[in-house]
Amino acid sequence: MNRKELVDAIQKHTLVSRTDVDKVLGSLIQHTQVAVKKGDRVSLVGFGTFERQDRKARTARNPRSGAPVKVKATKVPRFRAGQGFKDVVSGRATAPKLTPVKSTAKAATASRVTVSRAGSAKASTSRASSAKAASRNSTKAASSRGKAKSGKKK
Repeated sequence: MNRKELVDAIQKHTLVSRTDVDKVLGSLIQHTQVAVKKGDRVSLVGFGTFERQDRKARTARNPRSGAPVKVKATKVPRFRAGQGFKDVVSGRATAPKLTPVKSTAKAATASRVTVSRAGSAKASTSRASSAKAASRNSTKAASSRGKAKSGKKK
């Protein structure tokens, strides 16, 4: 599963917009990287722990020639899976059910707004929302015309 597929799965499960899910996932990754770089430990109970491991300088051997090679000291990220994660993967525990969240009035309203923005609005949309959409479209068109004019060479 890649990032796009994960974002799509979370979006379907939570009924939150794709862009919001992507922002939250990106923020989680960035904050984890910054904390681990500083040497802090990031623990997500039931999932796992991210931490920094310091490796000392050492002498290794080139596998082809057998010649000794000096390897510098470095810092590497380390992930240790949590017990709950290990149990699910090994089959000792049942995997969580991935049933979509039941839609509430608020979620239904959000999905209607998303559908109307996509351009496949139903006839039941109010006049106010269509007027807002029309003003947004005309503003976008005007700004794109301005960009086109400014981009021409004289």
